[in-house]
Amino acid sequence: MTVLPQEMRPQRVPPREISHDDLQLLRLLATGLPMDAVARRLQLSERTVRRRTRLICDRLGFSTAIEAIVWAARRGLV
Repeated sequence: MTVLPQEMRPQRVPPREISHDDLQLLRLLATGLPMDAVARRLQLSERTVRRRTRLICDRLGFSTAIEAIVWAARRGLV
C-alpha cells in the first residue's frame, strides 16, 4: 500500500458536516440499491441522487461513492 504525502491526501470534512440527508443517501447506497431505486425511496429524480452523491464525494474529498460509503461505515455512520 502506497502512502501519499500529506499535501496529496484528500481533505476530508468532519462527520458533523455531513447532513442527515447526506447520511440517508449514503445509507441507501450502502445497501447496494441502484441509483434509480434510491431515487424512488427518497422521492427524488435519479439525476438529483447522482448530483447529490457527487457533491457528497466532493465535500469529503473522494472520487467515488464507494470510498464515501467505506469512510462513513468505518466511522459507524452508515
